[in-house]
Amino acid sequence: MWHDAGVSDERDDGRDLAAGNFSSWLTEVQGAIRGDRDAEVPCHGCTACCTSSQFVHIGPDETDTLSHVPQELLFPAPRMPAGHVLLGYDERGHCPMLIDNECSIYEHRPRTCRTYDCRVFAAAGIEPDPDQPLVAERARRWRFDFPTPFDRELHDAVRAAATHTAASSDGRSANPTGRAVRAVESHVEFLGRRDGRARSG
Repeated sequence: MWHDAGVSDERDDGRDLAAGNFSSWLTEVQGAIRGDRDAEVPCHGCTACCTSSQFVHIGPDETDTLSHVPQELLFPAPRMPAGHVLLGYDERGHCPMLIDNECSIYEHRPRTCRTYDCRVFAAAGIEPDPDQPLVAERARRWRFDFPTPFDRELHDAVRAAATHTAASSDGRSANPTGRAVRAVESHVEFLGRRDGRARSG
């Protein structure tokens, strides 16, 4: 998540949203997925991901984040090693750290928030979870630019990878976010293919 100070909220005006050049975005989001950098999403006041009843994973190594979140808001993450916790949401489905429509711990926010980029759904052609209509509405409005044929080829590869992961039995790929991230991670296998099958050799 990335919030621009002083920029008006674009959630409700219905306009398409500029997602950037596809190849540049893909390089950046891959870095965020690897943990090399934060995702820099042009949220422009949108808080859809903060208000969509999402559990936020916080790892035991995120000591700075953990020191800024009240312990009573955290609980052990199911099926994960000890020390991994989840930050829940309030009765409205809002992150409890969202105060007056702004992240109260922005400089100390969890890694999950630092790397989340809803443009991944638009890139992969995957609909977000139906229980997250605000995220879905935002994701549908992103429009990438394709300044070169290679940008198109990369986009085709991510879409092909997404088609492939839809049939995967991998638990990580079972949810829409996991499938979209997996498509970004594995798209190289599908470069030059439009039918969803990986290249051999």
